[in-house]
Amino acid sequence: MSRFTASGTSATRGTATRRTLLKTLGVAAAAAALVPIRRVAAADAPHLEVKDPAAVAVGYVEKAAQVDLKKYPAYIKGSTCENCLLLQGSSGPHYRPCNLFPGKTVSVDGWCSGWSAEI
Repeated sequence: MSRFTASGTSATRGTATRRTLLKTLGVAAAAAALVPIRRVAAADAPHLEVKDPAAVAVGYVEKAAQVDLKKYPAYIKGSTCENCLLLQGSSGPHYRPCNLFPGKTVSVDGWCSGWSAEI
């Protein structure tokens, strides 16, 4: 839809038309679909260090046998990250993501006060 002025030139020259905008958006969407998205795999995520402030706050240990029973009397013998509801991923890897520590992995043999029994 261009309008012509008295001199016969287009008044919309230099401005985008709806058709041009849609073509550009279509090309941009196609290009975006072709760009591979790299997701961080659990193997790429760093292991949670026991001295990490978030780990210290919940008493995280890499081996459940190391839990300080005086400090965490709610600890239930046999509870580990492996049987915690918050642990993500499938069985197999020794370190897996945990909902309490985004971007980090925890030992399946570990424990913290955030432990919640699997349903």
